[in-house]
Amino acid sequence: MSYSDFKTLDRAINDLNLILEESHSLFSQVIPVKPSQRLQEALEETLELATNISTEKARSELIITPILLEVRRMFPGKIGYFSGNSFNVDESKGLTGVCDFILTASENQLLITAPVMAVVEAKDNDIKLGLGQCAAEMVAAQVFNDRKGQSKTIYGVVSTGTLWKFLMLEAEILKIDRTEYFITQLEQILGILAEPFRGLSN
Repeated sequence: MSYSDFKTLDRAINDLNLILEESHSLFSQVIPVKPSQRLQEALEETLELATNISTEKARSELIITPILLEVRRMFPGKIGYFSGNSFNVDESKGLTGVCDFILTASENQLLITAPVMAVVEAKDNDIKLGLGQCAAEMVAAQVFNDRKGQSKTIYGVVSTGTLWKFLMLEAEILKIDRTEYFITQLEQILGILAEPFRGLSN
């Protein structure tokens, strides 16, 4: 059993003993972040290309990756970025497998080190199909951090590249924002992605 076996949110909630809370305004207080010229130019080149190719791999490489790297540039030398890495935390609970993207509050780029702050699950077309897997990866991140004595709120994202849905895990409470953000709301997307790292800028 692995992250990919959590094919529904219901399974993740039941198997991992989570309590679900849905909110219309989970990230309403987040400060939007204006994209850099670099990111704007990159997306001008790749957005249409990725949607025309319309595969999960193309959307991950051409849309999601540039946005995550933009967040990394906001906090120079303070965020670890991992793509397609194994993240085996607890085999007995099915918390093993590969995560599409992991962001850590650590400059270490050779190994995933605590605290893991956010996991991003890429999906080709259907956001809902990624919620269970993302929730399982968030629980794994929580367990990973706890073992290192660094308990943190975990942020999660399921994205098609053009559509973004955000989650938050605090203890056993899994909070899901009912709002889905379109790529045209890039400032809000960047603001939410940056939120778990804001303390690092001090």
